Amino acid sequence: MFQIGRIIMPSPLLRRLLAALVLVALALPSAAAADCYVHYKAKRTNPYGLHYGIVRVSGGCPSSPGGLVQSRISSGGWTILNVVKVTTSPPSSSEKRSAGSHYYR
Repeated sequence: MFQIGRIIMPSPLLRRLLAALVLVALALPSAAAADCYVHYKAKRTNPYGLHYGIVRVSGGCPSSPGGLVQSRISSGGWTILNVVKVTTSPPSSSEKRSAGSHYYR
């Protein structure tokens, strides 16, 4: 720091460090809202079908994931049966295989 009259000014390095800390602090809330993975089972009547799927939701887990999944799968004629699991952990390789073409729908 250096002094101009009675005003103490931070050094250029300290100003850069403070600016970097402010940027990190602003980024923390978005980092805390990790992706959410909703595992579900659904059915279709015409043609008849059942499937297990996984939907990725950016920005955290919704309070009612069933409605969100239904809005995403209804265009294909699917109706959600139940939500199997809601987690922030990415799906395992076996879960990805089980979901097949309904992974990240």
